[in-house]
Amino acid sequence: MNVSYPLHFKPWHRIATQDDDPHVRDMIEQLLFTVPGERVNRPDFGCGLRQYVFALNGPQIEVALQVVVRGSLQRWLGDVLAVQALEVISEEATLRVVLDYVVLATGLA
Repeated sequence: MNVSYPLHFKPWHRIATQDDDPHVRDMIEQLLFTVPGERVNRPDFGCGLRQYVFALNGPQIEVALQVVVRGSLQRWLGDVLAVQALEVISEEATLRVVLDYVVLATGLA
C-alpha cells in the first residue's frame, strides 16, 4: 500500500493509502504538472506541462513535448513503469498528451 495523493486522512485519523496502480497514475500526474525548479530538494524534477498552456501550438511543440515527457518519465519513473506509447496531438487550440504505460510491479496497463 502507498500513501494517497493528495495526502488526506481516513476516519480514525489514519493516513489514506491506495493500491499500486492508482498510485502510479498519481505519480505520473505529479511529474507532468510539476514545473522544474518547483521542488526544493529536487529542482530538476518535473516536465512542466502547464508552461505550454499558452504557448504557440504546432508541430514543433508536439516534438518538444514528446522528448520532454518521455525523458522525464524514463528518468523519474523508469523503475516503476514502461511507456508503451506516447503521443502528443496538436489540434487547433488544443494540445493533448496521450500516454499508454504498463506498471512493472503488476504488469497492468
